[in-house]
Amino acid sequence: QVQLVESGGGLVQPGGSLRLSCAASGRPFDEYAVGWFRQPPGKRREGVTSIDSTGGRIVYADSVKGRFTISRDNAKNTVYLQMNNLKPVDTALYYCAAGDYISLEEKHYDYWGRGTQVTVSS
Repeated sequence: QVQLVESGGGLVQPGGSLRLSCAASGRPFDEYAVGWFRQPPGKRREGVTSIDSTGGRIVYADSVKGRFTISRDNAKNTVYLQMNNLKPVDTALYYCAAGDYISLEEKHYDYWGRGTQVTVSS
């Protein structure tokens, strides 16, 4: 079992930045790929980015390429999501998840956090 806790969400103006953190406990964190997902109000959850267990491979959704950066520190059991140039369309509940494969699809993840809210508004 892996327990995941997201933090760092909040209210930010368009063009602003936030850094989300996903802290893990339980099984060795460096065995898992980690993904960030988001669920905008009234919409389905979607994959944002994913990083493999070593940090050597990363994938981004087209909608966030060039603005969001995922990274991980396995010594701290933490994955980060740096979000720059935020837009109102980025408003969503952001989740991190751990699984066996780098992927933007939910089905590849076994463990999920409860989410942190990001609101982009002036």
